[in-house]
Amino acid sequence: MKKIEVAKNLIKLNHNIFLCPICGENMIITMNKSLICVNKHTFDLSKYGYINLTLNSKNTKYSKDMFKAKKAIHNIGIFDKMLSKVVDLIKTYYLNNYTGERVNILDLGCGEGSHLASIINRLAEKSNRKILGVGVDIEKEAIKIASKGYQNAIWCVADLAKSPFKKRTFDIITNIFSPSNYKQFNRILKDDGVLIKVVPEKDYLKQLRSVFYNKTDKQNYSNDKVINHFAKNFNIIHKTNINYSLKIGNDDLKNLIHMTPLAWGVDSDKIKYIINKKLDECTIDLCIIIGKKNRHTY
Repeated sequence: MKKIEVAKNLIKLNHNIFLCPICGENMIITMNKSLICVNKHTFDLSKYGYINLTLNSKNTKYSKDMFKAKKAIHNIGIFDKMLSKVVDLIKTYYLNNYTGERVNILDLGCGEGSHLASIINRLAEKSNRKILGVGVDIEKEAIKIASKGYQNAIWCVADLAKSPFKKRTFDIITNIFSPSNYKQFNRILKDDGVLIKVVPEKDYLKQLRSVFYNKTDKQNYSNDKVINHFAKNFNIIHKTNINYSLKIGNDDLKNLIHMTPLAWGVDSDKIKYIINKKLDECTIDLCIIIGKKNRHTY
């Protein structure tokens, strides 16, 4: 079956989660592979099987090559321990007390899809519930890679500030290394759902940071503002740190540098220096935060 047919069937089965990003009305999938609302606003599925629900394209610093590098880094297992921990926390703080048959998971800022695809697969191995995964990113090139590589989820190009989903649709929202929009999180998360946000800690990729930003105010990093902002909008029910180092080859190092915004604006001589130095280890230092809605937002 062609990817667009797989995507069409998945969206057809779950069209009731969508709202038109223009008028906010319900949407259905048509025979010609389009999402359409009652006011005839129409969004076509691409030939790769994703749906573009943006109104205007935006220029950013992210590129197709950057997302390819990110997928390559994921494939060597750099984030496996983090993803395993996220899945364990989903089980502990949601699934163990959940009585429904299906779990809806939304990854906002999903990039090229590797995190969500891995979470879905890992949950499927540990649970007999049906799992609907939906990945959203503003970057079309990222979603194109996701839809080509992973057919176990619905992939959407959409604006985080105008999430095209109905109220209280998702049991779990993941937000991994991505910006947040807590107004939208509150709107589309179920009242008993959980928000899981993953942010860097101070030693994340410290080997790169020490070279790129030596003796500058960017050499040291703090996530205090991010966590405090989370706490102002959601009730933190659990927070944990995960820290590990792993070996990395030179080709993987190049992908690591290419995928991270830490390299944006860095002098090319510094990038050449760290590659020639043949750095063979990188540190992953992360904070995983789990939150629930504050009662006044219900």
